[in-house]
Amino acid sequence: MNRILNIYLSNYINAHKVRRVKLLVNKQNQTFNTSLTHASINTYVYQFICRYTWCEMQTNVQETKRLRHYTNKQKILLVGEGDFSFSLSLARAFGSASNLTATSLDTQGELEQKFKNGKANVEELERLGCSVVYGVNVHSMITKPSVGGSAIYDRVIFNFPTHELVRGFMKSARVLVKDEDKGGEIHVIHKTEYPFSEWKLKTLGEKEGLDLIREVEFCLSHYPGYFNKRGSGGYSDSSFPVGKSSTFMFTKQFFY
Repeated sequence: MNRILNIYLSNYINAHKVRRVKLLVNKQNQTFNTSLTHASINTYVYQFICRYTWCEMQTNVQETKRLRHYTNKQKILLVGEGDFSFSLSLARAFGSASNLTATSLDTQGELEQKFKNGKANVEELERLGCSVVYGVNVHSMITKPSVGGSAIYDRVIFNFPTHELVRGFMKSARVLVKDEDKGGEIHVIHKTEYPFSEWKLKTLGEKEGLDLIREVEFCLSHYPGYFNKRGSGGYSDSSFPVGKSSTFMFTKQFFY
């Protein structure tokens, strides 16, 4: 657009001369070489700017695509991914992964060793525009520049964390997620039957300045292509029965 306006101003200075104007139209490789008087240039540039602006508006109108609690309009951070199949389930539903940052504690080499589909899943995610980050520890992820800065995510998600990771995740996620009045939420997906019911996620959240606003039943079938993984030990690539599970949704407490 700046180039077009520069052409217009140049011709304005030479208002009474005939000029040849080369215009790039609609971001395509189509050019129009025309001999125009100043009056014609005024009309032509005005029409072009209107047309260009309309095209920009159409480009920016993005259809909302949803998978359960998540949409392509949300900036989403996924923590503790196993083989990245949960991230990929979202990306396929959205038709894009440009709004996703997917992370794993594993290095790239460890991922490829532990999960037979890990490499393929990551490659597809990156083709769809996902930012994939390796070596992310939940306790220190706020210091990792590639993960982001303060209060930038609409959703921060951790599926089936181990008990020792929950509070560290909540503490870090609280820094990264947007405030409640801006729609920010932290989601922990976990089992709800004994002994996991003894974790008392609501209480743990309160200790880290979070309020539990909703608990929604979680079903693997809601996320096509997602395979939960053990993630460690000799059976890293094996799934485990999720039984009765829920998505626990937290927001920041205003005073903490």
